[in-house]
Amino acid sequence: MKNFFRIVRYVLLYKKHVFLNIIFNILSVLFSLLSLTMIFPFLDLLFLKSEVDYEKHLNNNIGEFTLSINYLLQWLNSFLAQLIVTEGKTQALIYICIVVVIVFFFKNLCRYLGMYFLSTIRNGVVKDLRSSMYNKLLLLPLSYYTEERKGDIISRMTADVQEIETSIMGSLEMIFRDPVNILVFLIAMIVISPQLTIFVFVLLPITGLIIAGLSKSLRKNSSESKVKLGNLLSVIDETISGLRIIKGFNAEKERVARFDKENNDFTRLMVKTYRKTDLASPMSEFLGVTVLVIIMYFGGQLVLGGNSELTGSLFITYLAIFSQLIPPAKSFTTAFYSIQKGIASTERINKILDADEKIKDDINSTTISVFEREIQYNNVSFKYEKESVLNSINLVLQKGKTIALVGQSGSGKTTLADLLPRFYDCTSGQITIDGLDIKNIKLTDLRGLMGIVTQESILFNDTIFNNIAFGMPNATEEDVIAAAKIANAHEFISQMESGYQSNVGDRGSKLSGGQRQRVSIARAVFKNPPILILDEATSALDTESERLVQDALVKLMKNRTSLVIAHRLSTIQHADEIIVMQKGQIIERGTHQDLLSANGSYKKLCDLQAFV
Repeated sequence: MKNFFRIVRYVLLYKKHVFLNIIFNILSVLFSLLSLTMIFPFLDLLFLKSEVDYEKHLNNNIGEFTLSINYLLQWLNSFLAQLIVTEGKTQALIYICIVVVIVFFFKNLCRYLGMYFLSTIRNGVVKDLRSSMYNKLLLLPLSYYTEERKGDIISRMTADVQEIETSIMGSLEMIFRDPVNILVFLIAMIVISPQLTIFVFVLLPITGLIIAGLSKSLRKNSSESKVKLGNLLSVIDETISGLRIIKGFNAEKERVARFDKENNDFTRLMVKTYRKTDLASPMSEFLGVTVLVIIMYFGGQLVLGGNSELTGSLFITYLAIFSQLIPPAKSFTTAFYSIQKGIASTERINKILDADEKIKDDINSTTISVFEREIQYNNVSFKYEKESVLNSINLVLQKGKTIALVGQSGSGKTTLADLLPRFYDCTSGQITIDGLDIKNIKLTDLRGLMGIVTQESILFNDTIFNNIAFGMPNATEEDVIAAAKIANAHEFISQMESGYQSNVGDRGSKLSGGQRQRVSIARAVFKNPPILILDEATSALDTESERLVQDALVKLMKNRTSLVIAHRLSTIQHADEIIVMQKGQIIERGTHQDLLSANGSYKKLCDLQAFV
C-alpha cells in the first residue's frame, strides 16, 4: 500500500476540501440513521390494536435524559403516541411522512455537497500527478530515454494516469464516505444489541480475507496489462514514424502481424482483469447476505426466547440498519478492487517519478553569465553502461574560434558535443569553461551560454514566430524578423499565407527540410549565444538548400565560439582546428591544409567525398 499512500499525499494538498467532504458525509449518514430510527418505532405504534397501548406509552415515565438507545426509543414512542392520540393516525402519518421527506432531502443534499467538494480533489490530484510526471520527464537525462521505449513512457503518462483517475480517484467518494457509513451504523448496532454485533465483527473480517486474496491476483494482471499497452503504443508510434519505409518495402503484412500479436496479448490480459473486477460486486453482495441471514437467525432466537431486551421492533430496526451497512461494504469492496488496479499504475508512474535525475545542479553550484576565455576537455572519457565511447579526450576551444569534429559514424563526435551542455556527464575527466568545472555551474546558466542546431530540425507544432522565439517569452516581432533574415529564412516565411504566424505542423511537416533547418538556425541566432554547437546541420539537405543553410551558418558563427560536427568536409575547411576521431579517440588534429599535407585519415576522407 506504500504506492497508494504516495497518491494520498497529493490528496492532502486539498485539506480544506477533504475536511468539508468528510463533514458532509458524516451529516449524510446521520440523517440516514435518523430516518431509520423514526420509521420503525412509528410503525410499531401505528398498528397497535388498543387505545390502552397508546395510553401506556403516553403515561410512560421516560425519566431523566441519558445517552442510550432505550431513552431515545422511549422518548420517540411517547412523542408519537401523543401525536396519534391528539391528531389521529392519518394526520400523524402525514406529519411523519413530511419529516421523513425533509430528513431524506437533507441527507441527499449533504451527500451532493460531499461529492461537490470531492470533485476538486479528484481532478486536482490527477492534474498535479500529470504535472509532476511532465516536470520529471524534462529533468531526466537523455540517457534515460535511450533505455526506455517512447511508447511505454506515453502509456504511463496517459493510460496509467487515466487508470488512477478512474480507479483510485473514482473510488475516493467511497473511501471517504463508506468508512464513515460503516462506522456510524456499527456504533448504532452495538448500542441496540452488542450480542448480535459480535457476529458482525467475526464474520466481516472473514469475508475481507477472501476478497483480499482475489485482489492480489487482480493487481498482478493489471500491472502486466500496462506493460502490454506500452508495447502496443510503441508499435503504433514506430508505424506512424516509419510509414514511408513500411510502404516502400511492402512490409504492411509483417507490421499487421506484429500489431495483432501485441493487441491480442493485451486483450487477453484485459479480459482476465475485467472478469476479476466484475467478481467483486456479486461476491461481496453474496457474502453480505450470508452474514445477514446468520444475524436474522440468531436475532430471531433472542427475540423469540424473550430473555433479551431486544424487542421485535428493535430487531427490525437493527436489521434495517444492518441492511444499510451492506451497500457501503459492497461499494468499499469494489473500491478496494479498483484501487488494486490503480496501484499497479502508480507503481509504473513511480518508476518515472523515482528515476535518478543523475544530471542536476550541485548544492554549491556557481552562476555564470558570460564566456570569456576557453573551453577545455581534460582527459575526458565516457561510457554507455559498459560500452566505451570516448577515451582520454584532451581538447581546448578558444573564445571566438571554430573547432570541427570529423570521423566515421560511431566515432564519438556527437557524444563529445553532448557532454558540453551536460546532456550526459563524462565518466571520468573534466570539462571546464573559463576554469570552472561545468558540473559546478548551474544548468540553466551553462545551457544559457549555448545555441544548438542539430542534424534533425526539431520544430514544435506551433507558429514560426514561437519556434524562433522558443524559450524567450518577451520576444518582439522586429527581433524575430532580424534573426530570420540572418538565417536566410525571412523570404520564404514572408511568402506564407500567415507569415510568421503560420503553423509549421507536427515536427515542422508543413516546411521543407531546408526551410526547417533555417528556422532552427534563426532560433539559435535569436538566442544570440556566445557558444554554438552545430551537429551536422547541412548533411540531410540538397545542394540548393545546403548553400542557403551554409550561408546562414557562416553568419551565425561570426564572432562566436563554435563546435561543429561535420559530415560534408567542404563545409569546415575554414575551421581554426579540425579534430579527426576514430573509435572514441583523437587520431589527427590541425587545420585543413595541415591535415591534407599529413596524408592521413582526413586526406582519405576528403578523397572519398571528392570521388563521390
